[in-house]
Amino acid sequence: MKSLLAGLVTACCLGAVAVVTAAEVPSAAVVDQATAIPLPEHPRPDLRRADWVNLNGTWAFRFDSAGAGESARWFDTAPSGFPLRITVPYSWGSPLSGVRDDADIGWYARRVRVPAGWKGRRVFLVVGASDWRTTGWLDGQPIGSFQGGYTPFELELTKLARPGEEQRLVLRVDDTPHPFKLEGKQGYGKARGFWQTVYLEARPAVYVDSFEFHPDLPGKRVEAVVRLSDPASADATFHLEAEGSEGRVAVPKGGREVRLTLPLGEHPRLWSLEDPFLYDATLTLTTGGTEDVVKTYFGFRSIGRAPLPGLGHPYVALNGRPVYLQMTLDQGWHPQGYYTWPSDAAMREEILIARRLGLNAIRTHVKVELPRKLYWADRLGMLVMSDVPNSWGPPDAAMKQEWETALRGMVRRDFNHPAIFSWVLFNEQWGLLSKDPAGREVYLPETQAWVASRYELAKQLDPTRLAEDDSPCCGGGHVTTDLNSWHMYLPGWRWKETLDEAEAKTFPGSTWNYLGGHRQDGAPMLNSECGDVWGYEGSTGDVDWSFEYHAMIDEFRRHPKVAGWLYTEHHDVINEWNGYVRADRTPKDTGLGELMPGMTLRDLHAPFYVAVGSYPATPANPGETVSVPLWASFLTDVSPGPELTLRLALVGVDDLGRERTWWTGERKVPFAPWASHALEPVAVTMPERRAVAVLRASLEDAAGRLLQRNFTTFVVGEGASAREEAVNVDGRRLRVLRAAPNAVSAARWSLRDWTAMDGRKRDGAGAGWFEYRLPWPKDLRPEDVASASFLAELGAKQLFAKDRPQGAKVEGDFMRGQGTVDPGLNPNAYPMTDTKTWPSAVRVSVNDVPAGVFDLPDDPADHRGVLSWWSQKREERPHLSEAGSYGYLVTTALPAAALEAAAREGAIVIRLQVDGALPGGLAVYGESSGRYPLDPTVALTLN
Repeated sequence: MKSLLAGLVTACCLGAVAVVTAAEVPSAAVVDQATAIPLPEHPRPDLRRADWVNLNGTWAFRFDSAGAGESARWFDTAPSGFPLRITVPYSWGSPLSGVRDDADIGWYARRVRVPAGWKGRRVFLVVGASDWRTTGWLDGQPIGSFQGGYTPFELELTKLARPGEEQRLVLRVDDTPHPFKLEGKQGYGKARGFWQTVYLEARPAVYVDSFEFHPDLPGKRVEAVVRLSDPASADATFHLEAEGSEGRVAVPKGGREVRLTLPLGEHPRLWSLEDPFLYDATLTLTTGGTEDVVKTYFGFRSIGRAPLPGLGHPYVALNGRPVYLQMTLDQGWHPQGYYTWPSDAAMREEILIARRLGLNAIRTHVKVELPRKLYWADRLGMLVMSDVPNSWGPPDAAMKQEWETALRGMVRRDFNHPAIFSWVLFNEQWGLLSKDPAGREVYLPETQAWVASRYELAKQLDPTRLAEDDSPCCGGGHVTTDLNSWHMYLPGWRWKETLDEAEAKTFPGSTWNYLGGHRQDGAPMLNSECGDVWGYEGSTGDVDWSFEYHAMIDEFRRHPKVAGWLYTEHHDVINEWNGYVRADRTPKDTGLGELMPGMTLRDLHAPFYVAVGSYPATPANPGETVSVPLWASFLTDVSPGPELTLRLALVGVDDLGRERTWWTGERKVPFAPWASHALEPVAVTMPERRAVAVLRASLEDAAGRLLQRNFTTFVVGEGASAREEAVNVDGRRLRVLRAAPNAVSAARWSLRDWTAMDGRKRDGAGAGWFEYRLPWPKDLRPEDVASASFLAELGAKQLFAKDRPQGAKVEGDFMRGQGTVDPGLNPNAYPMTDTKTWPSAVRVSVNDVPAGVFDLPDDPADHRGVLSWWSQKREERPHLSEAGSYGYLVTTALPAAALEAAAREGAIVIRLQVDGALPGGLAVYGESSGRYPLDPTVALTLN
């Protein structure tokens, strides 16, 4: 990497460092200990030499709180010089490092032994990444330094190395904040010091410095471009072998670059999402009687843009074939290792999580990802959009140099990963804004011009991929780009009008989503961040997102001009709990499988897709026949057959808690590749009573193979139900008495008693009770009643920080590590990601007669809380109130003694009591909140 480090690796200005004694520095630099160290695998599957020594593991460590003026004072006395032990390669401050984050500067030390067999060869210390300015010494002699937090660098030890002998290696890492320093979104856990594998490597005098594979699909060949570390000798040759094909070429004397074109046979195997085949390759440089042998791989594929057949919309193309991008924002963060994973298997699992969901791409967000994770994307077939990390300061000369160092380093390191299809140069103008005379932050024309020039630089460094000048949000836009991308966070009900507008304003020559007079040129339109986490004022934090996600994905599938979407996000992070999985990667229960048996999020990402309804909840009157819109979205050329079958069923629960199937039917759906169009609506008659009805839809091929599940819901019956009603149900005469959840006659709670959703839900925290009085019908005698039952939807209420009487305030800039947050603080949040539940047990008594005790596991929130989502206000500045929450249907018989007492007293008095023995309180839902369309109800069955 000599050319990369030119001008960056310099002799240390701090002078010689005293010898570190054996008493204070651990020794682990021998190959046979590789299995006992973290991340023992070779960190670069795309750049492997046989002779290397992994230096991960325990190092001696100390902080330098005095700043850059400190030099050698700590090395004078042992063992106090390095009192701490740190596990490399984990950032100090991360749990896996074993060291707290107590200062901005850290010193690492250990004994190393260069293998005796490396004598006569060049020896390098290679650091995968270290944040931020790293300086090194070997046996007290300087070996150089590097500035930059995300890309690899190497320090040559050849002149100081004594193969076979133990030596002392000391490294100082200065992570002092600077305005121009690239920090990405380190509020999730800072990258501090080493955060990628550190190792020793042996090479010959002249070695392969870097190489690129350029697939040529029409020519059925690949061109290798190889750069040498030093001028070649007269006898230099380069040999390339890949899966049985091989070629050899002489390197001109004094040359530093060589090109070799390798034919791959008549039927080369493409790298694709369906078949991510990798060609194993060996590069051998022979010069001066020595060989440098590098093991690597490449994928034979092309990235470009292509019109969607039939519709003509520009799409990203893989191997010339359009790809409908279904992506997620991957913060690349782990709660134990921060920017680093505990194991290679954990990195593999990150890609598998996305694959299991049915996604085909991830965006590694403002972070240069670990090479082994990119390797798993290559091997498992997952496209990657790769961000350059950003600064937070003004775009001055120092920032521009730092940013360019990162761009060049990441393109150089990751050029040969076939999974990467796009470089994202900036995100939301972070680090690009300057202060105008009035103190406002503005994206200056001269900065826009510089960004345009950096786009051209990216295309020069890598002409094989797409590049974006900026991934814009919040009134921003593009200057020049290969993707017309934009960010949008919205409530689910706003997506239709937003996508309608985006499609209408996207065409060549339009200025929409562009800045400074620049215009669209036919680039594919792509939503590059979406969801509801920032769609509500102050964000939603930890909330059920599946209901809104369902609405959003249905709308995207109805708008094929949008070439794909990118959901925020892959996993929960410290201030955003809207990931597909929790921060610890355990799964979440969305509730989809109960509303539509067997359904998972993967159904919402299926290639063969039918969107049902216009929004996942639609109002309807009892007995009304509703015309339900259908939309077919087949954004693939893989054919399941000429005709598909859509099977439909209207099911649900009514206001008496009865589960019903009201209607079934089916519809034939013709298949055509790349089709996206409306189907003839289906007419469905709603139930005769108030209900939550679910129209289930399953798409099947001719052989009955299930291709996709979907559904939409109906809220049947609006307005408040009668407090008393005489009805005939299933041949029985009933008198139904209801109490709104907020209509308590008395209540007492030890912590708090309050309402949510404008009185549609009543909450009590701690120990306490709610009491409801239902007037006894004056014309009814106890002997007229054959039986009676009480029905209610109840949950176990947790008292979140935001619910406490004194309130709570969210503080800190969570993007930049200036605080952490309790999800229960967010005013819009209703935490669903906790693995801890808050159960309670409710005692039901009627007129002081015990009627039963019922366990309430929690007060959950997910897609099943249809009515809680339906009841949210549609505001200009949206807020949420316990969105998605729901309870459990409690049904109990009323004792005869209770009925007699109620008749005497003229009222049925129902007390719902929680004694505080369990942590949860009590939530009482009504007919327009929760999951079930019923208020607390007494049903009297008459003789």
